[in-house]
Formats: sequence, C-alpha cells, structure tokens
Amino acid sequence: MSRRCELTGKSVLYGNNVSHANNKTSRRFLPNLQNVSFLSDSLERSVSFRVSASAIRSVEAGGGLDRYLLGTRDTVLSKRALSVKKVLRSKDAKNGEG
Repeated sequence: MSRRCELTGKSVLYGNNVSHANNKTSRRFLPNLQNVSFLSDSLERSVSFRVSASAIRSVEAGGGLDRYLLGTRDTVLSKRALSVKKVLRSKDAKNGEG
C-alpha cells in the first residue's frame, strides 16, 4: 500500500536530520494518512478512502465529497477516486436530462 493520499496526492517527502554538530542523516516525512468513510449525497452510500488529515478538512470545508471530487483535477486523484468521480458525473448528467 503506497503512502499517498487518494484525494490530494500528498506523498512521502525526503530530507535530513541535522544535528548540533551539523551532521546530516537522511529521513522521511510521512503524510498523516487516515482510513475514512465519506458519505456521498448523490450516490447515497459511503465511500472509503485513505486520505491525509488535511484532505479530510478540505472535503468538509468544500461542501462534502461530491463537490470536492467534481472540483478537483484528475491528475491528483487516485484510480478509485477517479472511478467514483466518473459515477458522480454520469449521475449528474442523468439528473440534468430529466
């Protein structure tokens, strides 16, 4: 399982621990990933993702999962998030016709 947020694309960053004597050793900065189930209003079911804590706040501030996915670029979303976004678009298209 990769250490990448499925909604924002945040991943591991690399840097150095720097001691008082200015010795540098390599380290990794891991994203704060959580397993979360979001409720989708359009799909009327919950969808679970592995997302960062900042992504949880972004989804809540953006008006829910449906609005967040439809407003996010496809390049940062995971394959599972893209499939949910595709279903949301088709559902919106059907609701717009009738």
